[in-house]
Amino acid sequence: MTYPTEELIKFALEKGFTHAGELNTKALVFMPEVREMCSADRCRSYNKSWRCPPACGTLEESAAKAAQYSFGLIVQTVGNMEDEFDYETIKETSSKHAASFIEMMRELKVKYPDILGMGAGTCNRCEKCTYPDSPCRFPDDSYSSMEAYGLWVSKVCELSNIPYNYGPKTIAFVSCYLLK
Repeated sequence: MTYPTEELIKFALEKGFTHAGELNTKALVFMPEVREMCSADRCRSYNKSWRCPPACGTLEESAAKAAQYSFGLIVQTVGNMEDEFDYETIKETSSKHAASFIEMMRELKVKYPDILGMGAGTCNRCEKCTYPDSPCRFPDDSYSSMEAYGLWVSKVCELSNIPYNYGPKTIAFVSCYLLK
């Protein structure tokens, strides 16, 4: 079966992503080591969000969910920093990537209602997540990260023939969409 990846890549670039490419779905290996990195809580979201571990589900549940999809797309936003401590560019690039990711996911849902989007970093749909006291306010408009699913992002890019590192003084944010 032929998938509309060229059309999706063009659409992603129009939405503001720096790079886009076909996702090799065989590259989706759900690794306990990545989940263990989440539990170190360096992003301060572990056990504090419906879209982060452990609330987002087990690795087995993640793998079973992803296995339902037949093709996918990787999207990236790359920022050029003045130096390795250019936090302003990192924050700007992250915000731009998140906004493009959510906008594209909403538009893709029209044609692919059962889309699975995996973002870069923790879901920031709400200023304060309702976890664990109340259900997610936006279950259809929020997302888990690729890492929360247990994916080693640079390896997924490599196995999909998409660069991950764009050289010194660059930062790349990577997300993906799984589609049927």
